[in-house]
Amino acid sequence: MAKLRREDVLKLAQLAQLSLTNDEIDKYVIELSDILDYVEQLQKVDTTNLKPTNQVTGLTNVFRKDEIKGYGYEAKTLLSNVPELEGNQIKVKRILE
Repeated sequence: MAKLRREDVLKLAQLAQLSLTNDEIDKYVIELSDILDYVEQLQKVDTTNLKPTNQVTGLTNVFRKDEIKGYGYEAKTLLSNVPELEGNQIKVKRILE
């Protein structure tokens, strides 16, 4: 059974750059100890005849080929209403300094 001490929680808080109250420290001593107990319990489970599982929903990726589609418009036509162009790109004011 893994039992964390108050000093362990303080060290973890220091590493995570957290400032904890005394009540929070006491709370996390209990909660983190419970988590470690559960991990120990999981490590005891016999998994020798089980296949590794990395996807449980049965879904697979569906890919399609990239196809160029013509929509009947040319870039010049679409950019005709733009206030300012630079090459074939819309020129806008700089927003970052």
